[in-house]
Amino acid sequence: MEWLTAIRKSIDYIEDHLNDNISAQDVAEQVYVSPLHFQRGFLIMTGYSISEYIRNRKLYMAALELKKADRKVIDVAFDYGYETPDSFTKAFTRFHGISPVQVKQGGDIRTFLPLSVKITVQGGDKMDYKITKMFGFKVIGFAKEFSFDTAYEEIPKYWDEICEKYAANVYAGNPPANPYEKAFVENCIGEYGICIDDGKAADKGKFTYLVAGKYAGGEVPEGMMLYEFEQGEWAVFDCVGAIPEALQSLNTRIFKEWLPGNSDYEISGNANVEWYDCVNGENTDADYHSAIWIPVKRK
Repeated sequence: MEWLTAIRKSIDYIEDHLNDNISAQDVAEQVYVSPLHFQRGFLIMTGYSISEYIRNRKLYMAALELKKADRKVIDVAFDYGYETPDSFTKAFTRFHGISPVQVKQGGDIRTFLPLSVKITVQGGDKMDYKITKMFGFKVIGFAKEFSFDTAYEEIPKYWDEICEKYAANVYAGNPPANPYEKAFVENCIGEYGICIDDGKAADKGKFTYLVAGKYAGGEVPEGMMLYEFEQGEWAVFDCVGAIPEALQSLNTRIFKEWLPGNSDYEISGNANVEWYDCVNGENTDADYHSAIWIPVKRK
């Protein structure tokens, strides 16, 4: 499905099911896009995660019902999927700044209307990318779940944590002291950062992120993750600039410019790859080289 059409269809679907207990995965399934890619794209293009958007729309519509109709707070809470009046009141108050009772007494509410998505394509197909076929390959690394809402801020901290824990000793010139340091060296962990929809976290507005390297074989230490990519076509976007700002900016452009402006390819699969040059330069250099790899298929 064409990208802007998918975003608009998802908004229409949400509007039609505000009284149902729909999830981000339900929305992604309606537009036939991986929950990982769709949730990331929705957040970048609208400024809201899918779960946040659904919650905000429900709380706005609930406020309208409280203002216009003589309804009990508990009934409105149940209509919009809240299990208890207390959980509804807390969410309502955080969003509107006043309680449901105060709204019934005439208090002002926060307006949150359905989104209308309009995109001005500035980069489109002129972005620096190529379509290439890749053989299947395996990666190994350290995995952690992240929320779509906070990933840009939290993932760089996770990189620092992993490097400090498993690479500092080796970088200091010492031999690996445990299986994890050994795996870090032998598999060149740090060459890839991989976002994965493993089917478990997406419904909670989360995804798995893997600090990884290409798997060189041998035993996988307990707690590390092995992930396999099948053979296929990839869109490879080159990036030059300090990390993480340059790569995050490129990722935003892919979803705001390339996808809406591309007429030949669409995203496929349940993961995408950040590639980092582990040989040349420091990642804080202005000319540091990295890339984003996205599995694609022809429309």
